[in-house]
Amino acid sequence: MQIVRDTPDQLIIANRPLAIGVGITLFILIFAAAGLIIATEEPWFGLLFGGTGVLLGGGAFAAFVRRTQVILDRSRGEIIIRRRSVFGYGETVLPLAPLTGAELQTTRSSTPDGRGTTLYRPVLMLGAGPHPIMQSYTNGTGPKKLVDAVNRWLDAAPKTTRQRG
Repeated sequence: MQIVRDTPDQLIIANRPLAIGVGITLFILIFAAAGLIIATEEPWFGLLFGGTGVLLGGGAFAAFVRRTQVILDRSRGEIIIRRRSVFGYGETVLPLAPLTGAELQTTRSSTPDGRGTTLYRPVLMLGAGPHPIMQSYTNGTGPKKLVDAVNRWLDAAPKTTRQRG
């Protein structure tokens, strides 16, 4: 998560998974090239090898490369959450007034040997309850950065527009 703009009137936070996108694209290109090279000697095996890599890479790209942008706008009194992936674009507009802060939701992944990892996702605390910003949980530092940025921005609000108590 990266803070794009942080002013008294507007906070914009974006998650642009460029590294994952570039890595998966390189994976696809390497498998496609290897498949074409192999196809010069063994056509069916080369096509199968390259095609499998391209399909797996394409599926991973569709599943993991998703851009999320959160805009908190005091002047308009809105929260805008934008999501873009290979499947399309979505935008959710919520009122800013009921926002009391942001929190981390946690879940625990487990493995057969009993070890596991704690995963997080940021949620906005609104009057109607928590509203997830991201659909998936992660073990990275992005969700914590987003929660801290939202809470800091709310705490810095001018006294006349302060949302938190």
